[in-house]
Amino acid sequence: MTTEPPPPPDDDPYRKPPDGDPFKKQQPPPSGQGGAGSPYGGGGDPYGGDPYGGGPYGTDPLAGMPPLADSGRRVLARIIDMILVLIVVWLLSWGFGVNEYDVDADRFQYGKSFGQSMIALVLYVAYDTFMTSRSGQTLGKKWLHLRVANLGNGATPSVQTALVRALVLWVPFAFCCACVWTAISGGWSFFDKPYKQGLHDKAAKTVVVSTD
Repeated sequence: MTTEPPPPPDDDPYRKPPDGDPFKKQQPPPSGQGGAGSPYGGGGDPYGGDPYGGGPYGTDPLAGMPPLADSGRRVLARIIDMILVLIVVWLLSWGFGVNEYDVDADRFQYGKSFGQSMIALVLYVAYDTFMTSRSGQTLGKKWLHLRVANLGNGATPSVQTALVRALVLWVPFAFCCACVWTAISGGWSFFDKPYKQGLHDKAAKTVVVSTD
């Protein structure tokens, strides 16, 4: 007679779920079984091979994931997020007296612009990192039914991954290139193949997918 306790029943409320991230993709079936786990059909890579050489991403990293997001919707979601955070940046800059410039008689003073840039950097990075690591969605992405996912497994990015992604996107924006860098980094997804990644996605090894 064994003294080991019986396994918990299937309806045990204290039983740990198999995976804490509902978005993490399931492993695709072995080749030759129809590729049922891939949204593209078939068992092979729909892009004719992994341009990364099968290194960090495997042979078909998009298998079992939702379709990649439309780049136009990504841009619109980013604009929404920028406007939301910019309102807070403006209010805090006004409250702390670090506006981008002040008019004094016949001259402009730009000495306080660094303070506003720091406020913008901290808020944009914190907002993007927190929201992305929490659910993969900023407010703009949530409203437009988009989500950031790890390219390797489809899961919600970790805090570290989300932070890398946010820093690459927002540090140049805050201190030197403003909207030019945002347009370059985000606009890269219009031309990138096969994963439609912005430069910040490439740095963090993430993709943006549709949740429709």
